[in-house]
Amino acid sequence: MSTQDFTTTLITDHSAEDVFNAVTNVRGWWSEEIEGNTAKLNDTFKYHYEDVHRCKVKLTEVIPNRKIVWLVEENYFKFTEDEKEWTGTKPTFEIGEKDGKTELRFTHFGLVPDYECFEICRDSWTNYIQNSLKKLITTGKGQPNGKDKPQTENEKKLSAK
Repeated sequence: MSTQDFTTTLITDHSAEDVFNAVTNVRGWWSEEIEGNTAKLNDTFKYHYEDVHRCKVKLTEVIPNRKIVWLVEENYFKFTEDEKEWTGTKPTFEIGEKDGKTELRFTHFGLVPDYECFEICRDSWTNYIQNSLKKLITTGKGQPNGKDKPQTENEKKLSAK
């Protein structure tokens, strides 16, 4: 792992199975408008937020209760010079045990500070993982994007552009 790749970690009292099930419920924490399947090996889904961000993701590794790897096969950003900036990157969810608790380490391999979207993407992923996904794990209800409802302050700013 490069120390440049964006990483964030959360710790919970919930089981690895609870964390895994929440991560694979992408509609429950990222966007209600996900199209496709999000839980099994080779599943493919599409994400979109208005005309600001669209991507197609394939699950390339799924180890129940331990690891999920996404491959961003296609990407479009309205707000970057290179509209395909995420293409080929690998958002990765690793689930393990730490001090008797469950640890989720999210690393977006390929999302590095050189990317034009790095700050916006870092802030958005931090919100999705540390707030929305954590709430889905702990309460059963996350805070995904809904129809016409920006999730983060960054998305609100981008929508205004």
